[in-house]
Amino acid sequence: MSTAPPKEAPKDATAAPRRLMPVLLTGVFMAALDTAVIAPAIPVLRESFGLSIRDAGLLMVVFILFSLPSTALMANLGDRHGRRPVYLVSVALFALGSLVIALSPNFATLLVGRAIQGMGGGGIIPTASAVIGDALPPAQRGRALGLIGAIYGMAFVLGPPLAALLMVVASWHWIFLLNLPIAAVVMALGLRALPAQQRRGALPPLDWTGIVLVFALLASLVLGITRSADPVVGATLWPWLLAAAALLLPLLVAAERAVERRAGRPMIPLVLFRNRQLRVTYLLTAGAGFGMGSVIFLTSIATQAYGVDRAQGGFVLLPMVLCSMLGSVASGRLLNRLGARSVILAGFALLGIGYGASAWPGFALWGFIAATMPVGLGVGVVVGGALRTIAIDEAPLEQRGAAQGLVNIFTSVGTLMSATVIGAVADFAGGGAPGLRLAYAGVAAVMLVMLLAALALRPAAAGRQALSHGG
Repeated sequence: MSTAPPKEAPKDATAAPRRLMPVLLTGVFMAALDTAVIAPAIPVLRESFGLSIRDAGLLMVVFILFSLPSTALMANLGDRHGRRPVYLVSVALFALGSLVIALSPNFATLLVGRAIQGMGGGGIIPTASAVIGDALPPAQRGRALGLIGAIYGMAFVLGPPLAALLMVVASWHWIFLLNLPIAAVVMALGLRALPAQQRRGALPPLDWTGIVLVFALLASLVLGITRSADPVVGATLWPWLLAAAALLLPLLVAAERAVERRAGRPMIPLVLFRNRQLRVTYLLTAGAGFGMGSVIFLTSIATQAYGVDRAQGGFVLLPMVLCSMLGSVASGRLLNRLGARSVILAGFALLGIGYGASAWPGFALWGFIAATMPVGLGVGVVVGGALRTIAIDEAPLEQRGAAQGLVNIFTSVGTLMSATVIGAVADFAGGGAPGLRLAYAGVAAVMLVMLLAALALRPAAAGRQALSHGG
């Protein structure tokens, strides 16, 4: 059974950027803002529900555990049924999860709300990126995708002070209730602004085997990475979880090949990995996630090496966050002029320089703050529009959603790996400022490896190549 590819949305008023972009960016802002406010809310949630530090960590683990499989599922559904309903359903799920959290009478319900949020959040960004690929001409895509990165940076600037303000004037519940009116506006405007996709022919059956295997694989991987540091169960549990992930991977590949042979629509289109340009891109997205996630312990260097008060540690990184926003916007504007390869090379070079300088022990505090600024620029560049633009250009129209979903999955896996690796290296080196500096020297080395890997991208790649040629 086969299905004809979807028609690309017409470049008419229904998909005009002035109506389309506010809907997409507002939804992305809502999801990013929730990620930014959960950290300052955790101390209050621990007090309200009597949580241990390990229990509080589940708030992040559960969200990631459900968002990664949801990313693959929502991307597949978007390719099958169109972006508009999937985007709106994702926003509605995120709002529902926020409501469940705000009304939670106990910790179990709180985790249910975070799971629902994760399911919705997993579909928002890849679907928004696929909509941009469908509705905007190539000359405008880089700038639009760069704005998504800038919106993320803005959310991380505004999120913590907004959360603090709401907890002072009201309660922690309003941190999550704030998502409800935002979601209502996005859904109301999205019904009119998001382009519809017309399809012909019958759709192949949904790949249920792929859904189950993707969830099991990502669940094993996420839990294996995040619980490896658990002092109670980590030492015995995480090797088994990672072994399960290693065993499930070939099973998933075999199952998806069987679906492709039947001319079906696999959950993870393996044809994407036959494209050399996309293979390199997904490796680089994991590296970008590693670079983005590595910022988490920079405040620890500020407090342990330079004596910055813990309550003021976040302000030390404010220049870095502002540079991240600047990097996202600038990379989007330069993408068409320089090409994706040059932009990505610049991003990883900035990350390597910034992280290497952050690990240097000879700086005063002002020098450390200055060293974090190229980190911010580099993060803004590598998680901005360049890698997503390659995924859009290289993937067939009917698989753009899946291609964008894989960008999110690899980025998230890289982010999870960063926290685990930095913590392990720092502890192995004795902890404290010397251990963290050694770990960040390692991060700088990883970024330089990604810089070398980016050289494998085609120079000034433009346009979509036929997947049948293998890239």
